[in-house]
Amino acid sequence: MRDTLERLVVRHTRRIPAPAEPLGPAGRGEAAARQFDTALMSVGFKLSATALAHLSSLSEGAVVDTAVRTLATVRELVGDHVEHNVYFVDFPANVPDTPAFWARCVEEALADPAVRPGTLKQLVGGVVDLLTLPSYGRYRHTYAEMLARHGELIPAAGDRVTVLDLGGPLDDEVTALYLALAGSSTPLGEEGLRDLEVLAGRCAAGPQPEAIPVRENRAVVNRARLSAGADLLLDTVTDVLRLACALSGGDVTLQEPTRFRALSRPVRRALLAGLDAVVAAAPARLADVSAHREAYKRLGERLHPHEHPRWPHAAEVFAVARGERTARTLDGRVEVLLAAGDVTGAVRLLRSAPGKLFRALDRLLRAAPTQEERDAVVAAAEEVAGAVSGRVVLSVREHLHHRAGAPGARRVFVGRRGRTWVTDDTRPPLPPAERERLTAALDEEIGRRLPAVERLLVDPDVLDVALPLSGKATASGLGVLPRGSLSPVDGERLRFFVYWKQAGRRTDFDLSALLLDAGYDTVSQLSWTALSDVEGEHSGDITEAPEGASEFIDLRLGAVRGTFVVPQVNIYAGEGFEEVEESFFGFMLRESEQAGRPFEPRTVRMKSELRGPGRVALPLAFVRDADGRWRAKWLHLYLRGTPSGNRVEGNQASVATLLRGIVEREYLTVGYLAGLLAARGTAVREWDGTGAVPDGPVTYIGLERPEGLHPDSRIVTPENLRDLIPQ
Repeated sequence: MRDTLERLVVRHTRRIPAPAEPLGPAGRGEAAARQFDTALMSVGFKLSATALAHLSSLSEGAVVDTAVRTLATVRELVGDHVEHNVYFVDFPANVPDTPAFWARCVEEALADPAVRPGTLKQLVGGVVDLLTLPSYGRYRHTYAEMLARHGELIPAAGDRVTVLDLGGPLDDEVTALYLALAGSSTPLGEEGLRDLEVLAGRCAAGPQPEAIPVRENRAVVNRARLSAGADLLLDTVTDVLRLACALSGGDVTLQEPTRFRALSRPVRRALLAGLDAVVAAAPARLADVSAHREAYKRLGERLHPHEHPRWPHAAEVFAVARGERTARTLDGRVEVLLAAGDVTGAVRLLRSAPGKLFRALDRLLRAAPTQEERDAVVAAAEEVAGAVSGRVVLSVREHLHHRAGAPGARRVFVGRRGRTWVTDDTRPPLPPAERERLTAALDEEIGRRLPAVERLLVDPDVLDVALPLSGKATASGLGVLPRGSLSPVDGERLRFFVYWKQAGRRTDFDLSALLLDAGYDTVSQLSWTALSDVEGEHSGDITEAPEGASEFIDLRLGAVRGTFVVPQVNIYAGEGFEEVEESFFGFMLRESEQAGRPFEPRTVRMKSELRGPGRVALPLAFVRDADGRWRAKWLHLYLRGTPSGNRVEGNQASVATLLRGIVEREYLTVGYLAGLLAARGTAVREWDGTGAVPDGPVTYIGLERPEGLHPDSRIVTPENLRDLIPQ
């Protein structure tokens, strides 16, 4: 368990918990600590000066134990925990022309007596299935043989270096991480929820965050509190439903149906008592049942509320679910008023639910026929803004920016798990005066909630990073940024990769790259059907992965014809992204003189897990600006695709449409918040980590943690970017 907790701390905070006790004589760990630092640098990490000094003061055994655990964690973070082989052993050199390569595979099949008859039959028919050719799609050399063909990586100044700082004792680090995740003001991704579950099991009886605003987080925490015998945190009937889903190993977001397990009598009593207390305190909460009526019916079959007459209010919940009792919802009452044209009445009713009022602002303004009614809508929003969560206020502020009614505007819809579609925006524009008044009011409200900061240092590269309004808009991994973010791409060679390992049946993932011009028209592609072109090379098609497999694409950025490079992972056959044992995507940056292996961990800039719906993954795109500089635009999208046979040639139009929708959409960024702080008197300075280190504590926001800042400084990096979202 200790190893698991240490891994969580390192992965989430980039801090190494201070070893509790030295193993053997203290003060002899200097040599081991320096060896540890050298090993870290080989995978793109290093110890901070403080961490190196502390470890050097410990025993050699304590340092070695810490090094073993930490190296395993960071190697997995960067994707170096698996062997990345390539089909073409010299990749990116000596990649053949595609037709010539296929012809060679046919020739080798004809020379093999075992498959020659079948190959001849296919040739007579005019179509050859590449998968029937023995030399196609399977590694023809071992990983060691591939490594022997490649020299050592030549170090470059631009190689990634991620600093690992010294943390406090493990218990303190675990508690702090638990409080940060449980109290997050934005929803966590799937990995974050799993990690919170582990931490909650350890911390349920200890200090708790002042508030747990995200309901999914509350469900995970309540499960741990139930096991620990602590009081449950419940204020809606849906909190109880989410807890029941958590107890059954189901989806606490309620997006997917949960098959409820048989529950023990004490657990059933706890859930029924919770429902009874919530409804007794606020009978209007019964209206929430209709949103998940079927789930409550199935839960009632497990809880047997009729056997517990001492909790009559709990029985009312299931009566509403079965339709035996009516509970009018706020949404239903609002719909009746709007259908009657009573916008003022709808606004008056929605004042009691500030979050719902904010989400309905666009519709209310469009439905209001008179200036008096529009004024009532805006006045209500201004009045209740202080009671709306910061995440919703920011989301509405971003929405208003796109409702000016610009010609050709498009609507981008992205589901909680990355499914997306784009359509023309046919809504009439919002009235300009009301839109501007609301925008100013929301800017004022957001600025008011931001913490008092005397000095803010901002890395210029982080200014275009989108605010993480939901953790579900970001995949887990290393160097991953929220959807819509822009980050610089500095290097002459761009190499991206995919790794997958099938769980049971033959699975074929295909890495491809679509190159588009400024008008989003296709210029060229690199894929298993086009192994090389002016821009670069593909490492070769691998068609099964029982032991794991990798594919790479190497691009010379200076040779790219076009404005956009869109990597994609197509599932040609077999298991989906959520079925395989493991799958991830990433990219590396190198200078032209750097050789090395196809996969070099210190050159990895980003590695993200591929765990989403659909059969085509679009992790990010690379965009060239007017000055010729390349930047990454983060997508985190999945296309439905087809059950099998997905290819880059078949989704060019849909990819171009989605890319246009994301690229042309403006997101609220770190730069937006920095501007609000500057307007409120904060001294804001751009600082890239070089030059003189500021004296005294500061607040720093950047892509990497810098060394040398005052120990009382507040540091925000992508790992805790959610902390910027005010409550």
